[in-house]
Amino acid sequence: QVQLIESGGGLVQAGGSLRLSCAASGRTFSSYAMGWFRQASGKDREFVAAISWSGGSTAYADSVKGRFTISRDNAKNTVYLQMNSLKPEDTAVYYCAAVRAEVVVTIIYEYDYWGQGTQVTVSS
Repeated sequence: QVQLIESGGGLVQAGGSLRLSCAASGRTFSSYAMGWFRQASGKDREFVAAISWSGGSTAYADSVKGRFTISRDNAKNTVYLQMNSLKPEDTAVYYCAAVRAEVVVTIIYEYDYWGQGTQVTVSS
């Protein structure tokens, strides 16, 4: 079992930055590939970014590529999402997810564990 707790969301103006954190329980965090997803009001949850268990491989949605960076610190059982040049369309609840896998996983249905989400609101 893995428990995930996100933090770092909030209200920011367009063009600003936020860093989300996701703290994971358990001693096997380094065995899990991690991902960030988001869900805007009235829309389906969508992929944002993912990272392999070693941190050596990453993947991004086209909509955030060049603006967002995913990283992890296995010693701290934490994965991060640095979000720069934020746009109003980035407004959503952001979720952290985990799956026991070596490689980057971008498919939402393959993830086994989810956090409760953190709200990110970008004002224009």
